[in-house]
Amino acid sequence: MAYLKILDHHGHKIPASQFMSAYEAAGTGRRLSNWGTSSMGPNSAIFGSLSSLRSRSRNLVMNTPQASGAIDSFVSNMIGQGITPRWQLDDRDLKEQIQELWADWVKESDSDGTSSFYGQQSLMARSMMESGEVLSRLRFRSRRYDLSVPLQVQVIESDHLDEAYNTLAPNGNEIRMGIEFNAAGDRTAYWLFKDHPAEIFLHADNASRLRVPAKQIQHVYRVLRPGQIRGRPWLTTVIVKMHEIDQCIDAELVRRKTTAMFGGFVTQMPGYGPIPDVPPIGYQTDSDDQGNTVMALEPGTFPKLPPGMDVKFSSPTDVSGNYVAWMEQQLRDIARGIGITYEQLTGDLEDVNYSSIRAGLLEFRRLCRQIMAETIVFQVCRPVANNWLDMAVLSGALDIPDYLQNRRKYQRIEWMPDGWEWVDPVKDQTADMMEIRNGLTSRARKVAERGGDVEVIDRENAADNQRADDLGLVYDTDPRKTTAAGVYQNNDEDGDEHQKAD
Repeated sequence: MAYLKILDHHGHKIPASQFMSAYEAAGTGRRLSNWGTSSMGPNSAIFGSLSSLRSRSRNLVMNTPQASGAIDSFVSNMIGQGITPRWQLDDRDLKEQIQELWADWVKESDSDGTSSFYGQQSLMARSMMESGEVLSRLRFRSRRYDLSVPLQVQVIESDHLDEAYNTLAPNGNEIRMGIEFNAAGDRTAYWLFKDHPAEIFLHADNASRLRVPAKQIQHVYRVLRPGQIRGRPWLTTVIVKMHEIDQCIDAELVRRKTTAMFGGFVTQMPGYGPIPDVPPIGYQTDSDDQGNTVMALEPGTFPKLPPGMDVKFSSPTDVSGNYVAWMEQQLRDIARGIGITYEQLTGDLEDVNYSSIRAGLLEFRRLCRQIMAETIVFQVCRPVANNWLDMAVLSGALDIPDYLQNRRKYQRIEWMPDGWEWVDPVKDQTADMMEIRNGLTSRARKVAERGGDVEVIDRENAADNQRADDLGLVYDTDPRKTTAAGVYQNNDEDGDEHQKAD
């Protein structure tokens, strides 16, 4: 047998050991010989697995409280009552007009008529987490729909986009996992089943596909690898563990339920002859399905057993005392894999203090902000608002003469999430006030973080002050007339202060 020799530039043999990996994790020794790995591309890894991952993820959400609660926690924290737009315009009148028109349209956005645009945000976020992805389609309407702006949004479940559909389109473009790409690699269309492929209604058309231009589709999913064109469920890394944990919990529940059914056993003592056919303890009530005598006991009774009979009460052994600690560790692993805190996953606040829960929530909220900005806002809110503004101008709902020349300027929007509640209102508000006073932030920024609009709040404050002045009322929250401690400041007509604010 001939062996291949590798020589250096002097003709000397190079030892084979020098070609071994310097990284232990890249080795192929005994410890790692059974570690199966894959070098599949981002889409090959999903192809063939997406349908199973999606169905199993949905099954967990439908049947396990931990999975359902995790999705609810993410949706409520990311979307809340809605991610709202704030147009960045200097023209206050135009800005107010746009905001009012948007508020009217939000209630009309859903083509199914079941929720507002903010409700659709929640639905899309939930579907993205549960199924890995979701689609929304822009529906441009005629005047007969009588909408404030002739545009609606249709939310479509990802099953309509067949991941196994790979072929050439009639125009020669390549279709990959249901998405049509042109020669430059741009998405040009989505091939969608007309009806959900798993619907069973009489006239459901779940075989034919419709070609929908990509400009009408918002494909919403979290991109985890460069070049990834389909999304995977967020529970993917914990599906197996959650399924087995659910089985473990169910087995323990059944064990406890079964053992609780046996209160005790009546036995015959050795050395005694035939036992009389009478109820040995308590009184006979009925017989079970197997013909065994069922007897009932009443509190405070002292029954006398017939000779030769004895009662042994059931005392089943409990599981190991490590069960609770072991289960907590498994649930912590699941929470980490999903991206939420253990307390959010389980609702267990037993050992939580202010510092620990705040640290966990800050990490979780940072993740929420990232997903909101990079996925929900960029993939859903931004294209919907831009098309909405186009249709508002084209339909005459908004009169902006220079819109076509300055389209980018009018589409500058800052999207504000629904504000999170304070963990400790006094501490958090004091910190906010210190940041504003030290010039580290602005009132507008802090109001926006709470999901509000500083201009709206300023107008409301001015209206409150004017109403109080007209009625001759002085509240201790009015800094014009009271100190920070709520003490009245009496200013004379010349403006001389008899008492200065603290």
